[in-house]
Amino acid sequence: MEGRSEMGLIGESFDTSNLLGRLRDDDYESRSESDNFDGGSGDDQDVGDDQPQRKKKKYHRHTPQQIQDLEAFFKECPHPDEKQRTDLSKRLGLENKQVKFWFQNRRTQMKTQLERHENMVLKQENDKLRAENGVMKEALANPICNNCGGPAIPGQISLEEHQTRIENARLKDELNRICTLANKFLGRSLSSLATPMSLPPTNSGLELAIGRNGIGGSSNFGMPLPIGFDVGDGALGSSPAMPSMGARVPVGMMGNEIHLERSMLIDIAINAMDELVKMARQDNPLWIKSSDGRNEVLNCEEYAGIFPTFVGTKPAGYVTEATRATGVVLASSLGLVETFMDVDRWSEMFSSMVASACTLDVLSSGTNGTRNGALQVMLAEFQLLSPLVPTRQLSFLRFCKQHAEGVWVVVDVSVDIIRNAANSHPLMSCKRLPSGCIIQDMPNGLSKITWVEHSQYDESVIHQLCRPLVSSGIGFGAQRWIASLLRQCDCLAILMSPPAPSDDPIVLSQSNRRSIMKLAQRMTEYFCSGICASSARKWDVLHIGSLADDMKIMARKIVDDPNEAPGIVLSASTSVWMPVSRQRVFDFLRNEQLRGEWDMLSKGGPMKEMLHVPKGQEHGNCVSILHYANNNESNMFYLQESWTDASGSMVVYSPINMQSLNMMMNCGDSSFVALRPSGFAILPDGHSNNSDNNDGGGSCLLTVGLQMLQNDNQSAKFTMESVQTVNSLLSCTIQKVKEALGVS
Repeated sequence: MEGRSEMGLIGESFDTSNLLGRLRDDDYESRSESDNFDGGSGDDQDVGDDQPQRKKKKYHRHTPQQIQDLEAFFKECPHPDEKQRTDLSKRLGLENKQVKFWFQNRRTQMKTQLERHENMVLKQENDKLRAENGVMKEALANPICNNCGGPAIPGQISLEEHQTRIENARLKDELNRICTLANKFLGRSLSSLATPMSLPPTNSGLELAIGRNGIGGSSNFGMPLPIGFDVGDGALGSSPAMPSMGARVPVGMMGNEIHLERSMLIDIAINAMDELVKMARQDNPLWIKSSDGRNEVLNCEEYAGIFPTFVGTKPAGYVTEATRATGVVLASSLGLVETFMDVDRWSEMFSSMVASACTLDVLSSGTNGTRNGALQVMLAEFQLLSPLVPTRQLSFLRFCKQHAEGVWVVVDVSVDIIRNAANSHPLMSCKRLPSGCIIQDMPNGLSKITWVEHSQYDESVIHQLCRPLVSSGIGFGAQRWIASLLRQCDCLAILMSPPAPSDDPIVLSQSNRRSIMKLAQRMTEYFCSGICASSARKWDVLHIGSLADDMKIMARKIVDDPNEAPGIVLSASTSVWMPVSRQRVFDFLRNEQLRGEWDMLSKGGPMKEMLHVPKGQEHGNCVSILHYANNNESNMFYLQESWTDASGSMVVYSPINMQSLNMMMNCGDSSFVALRPSGFAILPDGHSNNSDNNDGGGSCLLTVGLQMLQNDNQSAKFTMESVQTVNSLLSCTIQKVKEALGVS
């Protein structure tokens, strides 16, 4: 009876307080007298008749009140120190060693009782497993047909089929959960999606399919999963995807774990989607015109009252940047959605803004072969073409949903799933609140884009010269995303169209143009990495006391890169304010006839354009091959890319030899062409209303970047003479540009 009573006390859970109470009640009288002794142990009580008479030990049984006080103190502190034992012995009228041994015995007794209880629980579990095992053996010995309920033929169900049925049962449970989520996740039940969704027709032949590692393809450099990173089984029924960044994997990305539950990520994505849709509505009181009247900025007080979900407490020193912009692009909504949800095509589309990007996890790839309901966890590094503005590294959710026929929404929102690893380059602390775009199909293959960009960032890491540019939203805001998208779609439309009739004797085929643009794309990426010190390529910042605060010198040692010549590459860059309009500076720098006025390596003479590949409707948006006008025997040419849009302008160039030029013209592999890009980025200054005037008014920020190969020997050492050379070359270039433009 006592055994059954004790087993009944052990339930599904273990109540320690009840057990302690029972131990106190049952063990007062049964406690060994060795717990309460004066100067000896119980083994010395009796001695034989033939032994000398020993002095009997005096034993003392603790009073109930003493035991009660000791038990109460034991609950609070099972391991009292010397001072606590002394105080307790004085208060209870006991010796210090009596208190010490009582606590030792009490801890031993508690440990024994707990071990006994654990053994009982394990025995119970063992009996339960034995019973379940017997039931399963009986079921296997007498199989029942699932169709008719009668006895199945022995051997009819194989082990593989049995495992398949178990998997089917799991998938049914998963499907039921998905159906529950679908009502709020997709806005309708999953049963209504059983038939294929009709796709909106498009009249545009434009295909947004340029990959990061080449036009017309995507990256195939598969990267291993981060250490400790678990992609799971796809919370929404998708297959896990491995991060793929090609050669642009950011430093410090590996070894991070996602700490948020998938269900929490889904809730965050749904709330972010709702907020973005509301913020993008026209005639919304959330938005007010900027001071120049060209942009829309957020009314932060109005926003905090309507959307408290993502606001939280803004960290000290952080400022809010929020803008909205609209545009019409030559692309279908489906083509744009596919580009945004493919990390390689997305980073290629916004190559001047996205320094590096990868997909960490795919929670859902969409439904019925579309991107409706697609949800990804991404990591990206955003850049502004100035060494005075650190890059922004963000981990965020990207959620895509179709709201109506021909209307898609893509939203991003930051999630804290990574810890920034040690990085030699500073990163701008930033949080991206719900941001993204609404894409609506229009006639003739066009799409209307409404873009909202909303973030909070640490302004203290930005140089004073660039703070107006960033705070106005021009640096990282919606206007820049729209302008880059318009320019790239224009470029793709020209690239995919047949060459127009021309008097130029050199008529390039489509494959020739692709080859040239691919090489120019790589050149521009190299240039941007040397300006922004992004983790796309490993640069070491050189801290030299004699350099100005606004000038950055970096070095990179190339050893085993098949796409670059070995040696030590130096990069020098700086940004200066120019009281000249951005358009005037751009026209001057891209004019090959005026190149001798600023290019220290052109020997003071003009250059001529040997080849012109357009990249947009504007004549300045192009890729060119330049050669010395007064030296036809020279084997050195220049590959140059120039473009301009509402967010800024760029002129990038690199010397190439005749052999590389022939390889490129014959559609060879241009990835092995060595490049040392230099050039200019011309940005609005953030507070000039007439920065684009052609009459000389306005102002802008001019970023100059130079790269130089110090030595082509792999074992070469870094020298200060090389730093002084590239520093002098940079300073002289800026001075010549100012003199040519009449800037004192």
